[in-house]
Amino acid sequence: MTTMFSEFTLRNLRFTRGKLSKLARREANWGLLFLSPWIIGFFLWKFLPMIASLVFSFTSFNLLHREDVQWAGLENYIRFFGDPLAGVAIKVSLTFALISLPIGIIQPILMAALLNQKSLRWKRIFTTLFYMPKIVPMVSVVYIWQGVLNARTGWVNIALESIGIPGPDWINTVAWIYPALVLIGLWGVGDMMLYTLATMQGIPTELYEAARVDGAGAFATFWHITIPMITPIIFYNLVLSSIGILMYFLVPYVLKGPNGDPGNATWFYGMYLYKEAFAYSDMGMGATMAWILFLFAIVVTIILFSTQKYWVFYAAEEV
Repeated sequence: MTTMFSEFTLRNLRFTRGKLSKLARREANWGLLFLSPWIIGFFLWKFLPMIASLVFSFTSFNLLHREDVQWAGLENYIRFFGDPLAGVAIKVSLTFALISLPIGIIQPILMAALLNQKSLRWKRIFTTLFYMPKIVPMVSVVYIWQGVLNARTGWVNIALESIGIPGPDWINTVAWIYPALVLIGLWGVGDMMLYTLATMQGIPTELYEAARVDGAGAFATFWHITIPMITPIIFYNLVLSSIGILMYFLVPYVLKGPNGDPGNATWFYGMYLYKEAFAYSDMGMGATMAWILFLFAIVVTIILFSTQKYWVFYAAEEV
């Protein structure tokens, strides 16, 4: 049986000399045919615009004065790093990342752990309710939360005042705008909750049974079994969330407009890029900022991937 399989493999596939059999070539051609719409779309709508933006970053291209485009070299990059507003945008984005990232990673884990409890009734109902906000358009979400966090008529402040706590002005003060943005963001973590829940449900039950035999409590079991086994999905959520925060724009723009109010607290990097590229029509500077953001995202991703060997556990990897 083994001899027959080996002869079939050598006769039909022939990969050893770098040549494909007729069957393999036919399958490869059909695969390329079905992939061609994506390949063409990627080339036309992704790759070529990226190359164009890279070229624009070295020019003085302005939509209002397209006839005066000149080669600027590194002038846009020098101008960016010398602009005080760039420093403010970077500081605001990093500050918000330090506040929102830990909360945004922990919250889906807690929600998934709650839904993973065998004693919980109506799990499907709760799972649906937790996920539903994710399908609501983000602009609508912002307007909803703008009413919920209103200083005088918002539900949050009304609830706080009912127990004797004066409600803050969430949206219009520097001290409370970040907690408000975090609350708005937490309303849409349903997708990460589902990924985490699916990973938890895939953990072998033998591990929990062995822990119970050894006398481990609920917290010890969760910390030493559940958390290590879901570190791949935690890492996945961390990478996507980090890149998402670097591009954070829509929520503060809809909530407070493009000027960074209050007190430049919402002057995120995406807001700064929007103002330069679309408010001032300076596409050269906008392309420069986009490429700086792209390179910074690559650096952050490389750093995160370089750390995964110290804390991410893959059950199928060789020990």
